[in-house]
Formats: sequence, structure tokens, C-alpha cells
Amino acid sequence: MRLIKMFLFVLPSILTANPPAAIGKSTVLVCYGRLNPEDIKGYDYVILEPQFYNIYEIRKIKSQNEKVLAYISIGEVNANAPHYAELKDHTAGKNEIWDSYYLDLKSEKTVNTLLRIIDRTLDKEYDGFFLDNVDNYTTWGAQPNQKQDLVNFLKTISEKYPEKIWIQNAGLELIPDTAQYVDAVVIESVATNYTFDDKTYKLRAEADFKAYADKLADINKKYNLPIILIEYADTEKLYKQVLHRIKPLGFDYFIGSIDLQGIPTFK
Repeated sequence: MRLIKMFLFVLPSILTANPPAAIGKSTVLVCYGRLNPEDIKGYDYVILEPQFYNIYEIRKIKSQNEKVLAYISIGEVNANAPHYAELKDHTAGKNEIWDSYYLDLKSEKTVNTLLRIIDRTLDKEYDGFFLDNVDNYTTWGAQPNQKQDLVNFLKTISEKYPEKIWIQNAGLELIPDTAQYVDAVVIESVATNYTFDDKTYKLRAEADFKAYADKLADINKKYNLPIILIEYADTEKLYKQVLHRIKPLGFDYFIGSIDLQGIPTFK
């Protein structure tokens, strides 16, 4: 199960002062809390929760970074999401673990609602979208019977907005079908292995990391698809260990805390 989704609808961390200085700097920023736009500077990709920013703030953030993307889940909807009321009668079952509901992409209502959200969000001048929960439609996901519906949806948005950037989160099994419709793929926890049971940050076993990294390198080469890594660390020591592992891969990356609510700092 993806780590990102659980933090989407918690209260934002509103930062009114400059954050503490970070050691080093990731090439990517992923944050689902509210940040001061002035503090978001110098990233290749910025991924934000769009409900926290207006068009003027997005323009400011875009002037200071390469690409600014909005988050959307195309696999599930949380009861706290603004569009939940519209879709509660058009879902495909409940994810009891995450207290969310599976989206039914066979439903015209669901597809139209997602398209409307995308349209309205792009009106704020985002460069594109980070598409979460794609792996729901894989063999081991909750909605494997909707794989083609997912591909059709990706085809629709990529053709409607060919100039926008579409980044797929996870779902590597689907890359042969989705690569032509997305511009990059995000993978979480390649070098690291956070566990929720004991809330422990740690490195993934070296052999597992190397196997995972080789697989991503093959995908990058075969499909000419950029890879973006999202890793989790809570100390300067672990941050440096993660950086030592992933830097040679040459991929863009984010290293931050598991809550994804601010600009990462480490001690």
C-alpha cells in the first residue's frame, strides 16, 4: 500500500516563518501541507495538494521552480475529500485499512467528476498532475478488472492536455500499457523501508535495493520514462545513507519525513 495517500486530508502545517535550514536538498519537493510559497524554491518538481493554494501563489511557486504539479488520486477517494459526496454512491468498495473508497472508473459519473477536478485545477496554471493509487489496477491491487478503464482514462487526459505533465505513482506492472500516456513514474521506498507497526525509519536490505534499482533502470531505458524516487528519513545520518545509495542512479528524488507536511529538515 502506498505511503503517500494516508496524509492527504490531515490538517495542513501552516508555516508563517522561514523553515530551519535543510541539509543538502532534494531535486523534488512533495508536500501535502500548506507552505509559504516564498519558501518553495529551486526544485525540478514540486508536488502539492491543490486545495491549499490559489492561482497567484501557484504563479509565484512556478517562477521559482521548474515544474509544479497537483496531487490527485485516480484510484481512491477519502471521506474527507471535497468530491466524496459526489462519488459516495459510485465507488467500488471500501479500503478498510486506509478508510477510503475505491473509485469505479467504469462509472461515467466518476470519470466525469475526475475530469472536472482536473480541468478546474489546471485553471490554476499547474504544469500537470501527480496521479496516485495507479497500482490499485494491477494484478494484486483491488481493481485489476478495471485496468483497461484506467488506461482509457490516462489516454483521455493525455490527449485532452498534451502539453501537461502526467506522473504515475507506482504500478510498474502497468508501464507497458501506460508509458505512452505518462511523462514520468514515481516509486516510493526503493532505498528505504519505513514500517508503520513500530514507526521506524530504516534502509532497505542492500540486495533488495539493488534488485529494485536495476528494475527501474531497465524501465527507464526501455520506455525512455524518467524515474522519480520518494524516500523517507528522520535523521541526518539516514538522509546521507539514502543519498549515498540513490545519487549514482541519476534519478530525481525526494527524501523527507513520512508525514509529507513540510520542507524536510534533519538533525
